[in-house]
Amino acid sequence: MFNTDSLRFLEKLMLCSGPSGFEMETAAVYRQYLGKFADRVETDVIGNTIGVLNEKSPFKVMLAGHYDEIGFQIVYISDEGLLYFHPCGGIDKLTVPGTEVEVLTAKGRIPGVIGKKPIHLTKPDEREKAVDLEKAWIDIGAENKADAEKLVAVGDPVAVRGNFRYLSKHRIMSKGMDDKIGAFVVAEAFRRLSERKLKVGVYCVGTVQEELGLRGATASAFGVNPNVGIAVDVGFATDIPDVEKKQVGDIQLGKGPELSRNADNNVVLIKRVFELAKTHKISYQVTPGHRASGGTDTAAIQLTRGGVATVLVSIPNRYMHTPVEICDLRDAEGAVKLIVETVASMKPSDKFIPGIN
Repeated sequence: MFNTDSLRFLEKLMLCSGPSGFEMETAAVYRQYLGKFADRVETDVIGNTIGVLNEKSPFKVMLAGHYDEIGFQIVYISDEGLLYFHPCGGIDKLTVPGTEVEVLTAKGRIPGVIGKKPIHLTKPDEREKAVDLEKAWIDIGAENKADAEKLVAVGDPVAVRGNFRYLSKHRIMSKGMDDKIGAFVVAEAFRRLSERKLKVGVYCVGTVQEELGLRGATASAFGVNPNVGIAVDVGFATDIPDVEKKQVGDIQLGKGPELSRNADNNVVLIKRVFELAKTHKISYQVTPGHRASGGTDTAAIQLTRGGVATVLVSIPNRYMHTPVEICDLRDAEGAVKLIVETVASMKPSDKFIPGIN
């Protein structure tokens, strides 16, 4: 399992705040960690962090996990000193009222809460509906507009308050599992690969702006120009009530990472991954994915330039896009092992053309 330094990095990464488009704090933590064992590490112009091993190899494998998170951005400050906002990414409106948040300003984090009209003052039909985000506000304790403007400004990003805790020996909770757990997995795989004798070049990329349309993966994959891409994101754990397994499959926490069989996954590469999992006795779960293609960095990497052989590895996640997402470290460990063995098996002569290999 993970060593002490790796788990410290995991906690530090989870406590970062970096809504899509504003990932600077997270990038700094990621850059510092990769720098301990990368031959070279850099952050590009849009915020992707890239660590490199064995750069001289003509065959490149890109590992990607996005470290942006859903959040908000201030659009207006009222005379009462309340902050109105719009969402950054796919916000679950039902979980918004009462959420503790932090406004990320040039001078530091300003704490606040997302408020709403008390239930006692709402009409019966209003109590059954999700809050309209255009009518919700953030209260930072300011007495008026002038007071608020001393602390925050229009355009400042807003993140859910950082949180991280163990719920049991193996299960962890944080607002940012999607997808800092994936960014952690590829960083850990990269660390372990740095201890191997590699036949291919490895590019570990913490990507940005995935929640806004796979933007970081699009740019970084074009720059890296990989032969193979392995993306790690979260997938739906369906071991909770009222999830229709007939539609999304039977996926449980602690039973291993998910491997998808859909258009985002190169059939030759995924076959190798399945075989390596069997050889090394690594548990995994199979899903077709909740859509035929798209939705993760895998899709953007796959369609880069002339095409890339890609595979998606997913970490089962409960309560996705809420402040209390839950994952299991055993699934993350399985994903790391699977990626390490897959990359270690590769050589420059490998081909991944469907129907020919």
